Amino acid sequence: MDSKKLVVDALLKVLPDEITEEQVQKLIEKPKTSDLGDYAFPTFILAKSLHKAPNMIAEDLVGKIDQAGFEKVVNTGAYINFFLDKSSFSNDVLHAVINDKANYGNQDEGKGRNVPIDMSSPNIAKPMSMGHLRSTVIGNSVAKIEKKLNYQPIKINHLGDWGTQFGKLIVGYKMWGSEADVEADPINNLLKYYVRFHKEAEDKPELDDEARAWFKKMEDGDEEALKLWAWFKDLSLKEFNRIYARLGVTFDHYTGESFYNDKMDAIVDTLREKGLLKESRGAEIVDLSDHDLSPALIRKTDGATLYITRDLAAAKYRKDTFDFVKSLYIVGSEQSEHFKKLKLVLKKMGYDWSDDITHIEFGLITTGGKKLSTRKGNVILLEGVLQDAVDLAKKQINEKNPDLKNKDDVAEAVGVGAVVFHDLKNERRDSFDFNLEEVVRFEGETGPYVQYTNARALSILRKAANLDYADADDLSLADPEAWDTIKLLQEFPAVIKRAGRIYEPSVIAKYALKLAKSFNQYYAHSKILNEDAGLNARLALVKSVTTVLQESLNLLGVKAPEEM
Repeated sequence: MDSKKLVVDALLKVLPDEITEEQVQKLIEKPKTSDLGDYAFPTFILAKSLHKAPNMIAEDLVGKIDQAGFEKVVNTGAYINFFLDKSSFSNDVLHAVINDKANYGNQDEGKGRNVPIDMSSPNIAKPMSMGHLRSTVIGNSVAKIEKKLNYQPIKINHLGDWGTQFGKLIVGYKMWGSEADVEADPINNLLKYYVRFHKEAEDKPELDDEARAWFKKMEDGDEEALKLWAWFKDLSLKEFNRIYARLGVTFDHYTGESFYNDKMDAIVDTLREKGLLKESRGAEIVDLSDHDLSPALIRKTDGATLYITRDLAAAKYRKDTFDFVKSLYIVGSEQSEHFKKLKLVLKKMGYDWSDDITHIEFGLITTGGKKLSTRKGNVILLEGVLQDAVDLAKKQINEKNPDLKNKDDVAEAVGVGAVVFHDLKNERRDSFDFNLEEVVRFEGETGPYVQYTNARALSILRKAANLDYADADDLSLADPEAWDTIKLLQEFPAVIKRAGRIYEPSVIAKYALKLAKSFNQYYAHSKILNEDAGLNARLALVKSVTTVLQESLNLLGVKAPEEM
């Protein structure tokens, strides 16, 4: 049941005709405490048209409102305050969650239509750092939310497996590397060559020319260049997949940049046919000055292609292959101009579906206020952070519950989950500083706090395992301690809808924290297992909380251990 709609419908019957449903939806507020009701409507907007003081308008309207479904409707000054009927409302909400189980909150907005999601996309031959965490976990969560709304997400790992950096890597490997070293410790040694190349190239700019030449060889199909490239790629993928397995992230496609090598000529031909290509200092560009943007560089003077050429080919391929209803790119905010150019060039090519492309941007993770950079060697490896988080979780588990079974599995779920949750509780456009000790705490606004709350609720249900509360007809609760938790449970479908609309996993994470806090307050003030008339309803509430907390964590890509 949608309690807000109940309030909106009641108001629309008594408000002047010129007031729209949309206006009412926007004006309705939630009072700070339940003492002032569950919803409030301010009447100031009506003062001008009705030529009355707002408090008098509120008083008049309260007398006309149909109070069915409400405990009471009163006016407080210029506000109309609505108190929901606690018994019937709680009965409806708890039955809905108990019956739907993990499907509670499912919606048919997407009608099964395809949504490719370009996410994670690390560069081959470089380690996965904390800088790769955001695209990976935001993309994974967005995919889960889309699925909950009945879209068909298609997760694409658009690997950085092409470009001048491979020329640099080949030069570095040939100058300072060996096959034995690379086989022994692939990612760290390849990174070492890459960082050293950049340091030495500062004094020897001819190294950059050499790197460009090797990349041109790759593009021209040179056997040695491609053999080295394929070797670097295979070794890297093995390393990446181990980390993805820890994060619980899977992909539908690993179509990296190299996949589009044979698809770019068609894009360049179309640009030329439509008269969009212009020559500029020997390079080929698309002029975007009509939108106050610098030109889109399609081909360099040596004929080599660029990111945008490849992204144009990728966008066209995805539309042709998946016939998407929308196409999402989970990429850092620093690439916002690139995506403006991408959409604009596609639009100029006559592809109106470019309007269905959305860049889901996000801020940086810093440490000590400093940005992480692979090029400068200032990099914090993601796998190391995950392992440190798991170790810290295990230490706390040993202190709290030394006899816990499956301690290692629980520590893995809590440690990795803490890192993921911390990332996703931050609004994605915000940058944040990472501090491991704050992230892996069992108290406060953390993933472990939500996981622990769920485990605590499950332990109550285990004590009542012989009671058949789920089939009880009457699950009504009228006690004020339970009320805030009941209302939060009812909000879950709307929370999912909002998170999906703005592609914002933090909406789910913040909701999970709020629900966990509300349930813990209820737990502290209620004797849940008391054998009286309200026992079934209280157990149904506990069960509903575990269902919604687990589904919230699932939508974030975080596991929910049954014991902690």
